[in-house]
Amino acid sequence: MPWRPMIPEDLGQVQVLADAIHVGHPEDPEVLAERQSLYPQGCFMLVEDTRAIGYALTHPWRFAEPPRLNRLLGAIPSPAATYYIHDVALLPEARGKGYAAQITSLLVAHARKAGFDNLSLVAVNKSQIFWEKAGFRVIAVPGLDAKLASYGPDAALMVRDVASL
Repeated sequence: MPWRPMIPEDLGQVQVLADAIHVGHPEDPEVLAERQSLYPQGCFMLVEDTRAIGYALTHPWRFAEPPRLNRLLGAIPSPAATYYIHDVALLPEARGKGYAAQITSLLVAHARKAGFDNLSLVAVNKSQIFWEKAGFRVIAVPGLDAKLASYGPDAALMVRDVASL
């Protein structure tokens, strides 16, 4: 599988990918580095022919409280009630090759093994359909509209039970 664990030396490539893929949602290098250092077992690189073409940043978190974009977490909460997918980002040439489905399966397996009942994420950039096909569903949380709006006009909080599919 072309997905491999992310290491600190990958963070320069992660920043280049993030800047190219998420033009409307920039994140500082410190934010990306903190995610990787707080929960390295949830961070992955997608490499094809020795070239980085995608990444995934995930970590345990509080359910229905997605972190603000471009903000440091400080620490992983204990206890954490969800396995949060902060970002799965693929360059255009990596799409349509099954890589997103591969990382989703890997993340679900990791969440199950780590004892989580669910995974959650904020779908952006018209990705909601992909996540629905992967077993996620939109949930409405009172008072979360303003935070979701900061992710973009089509942002939706989604959850998937680990046992589903």
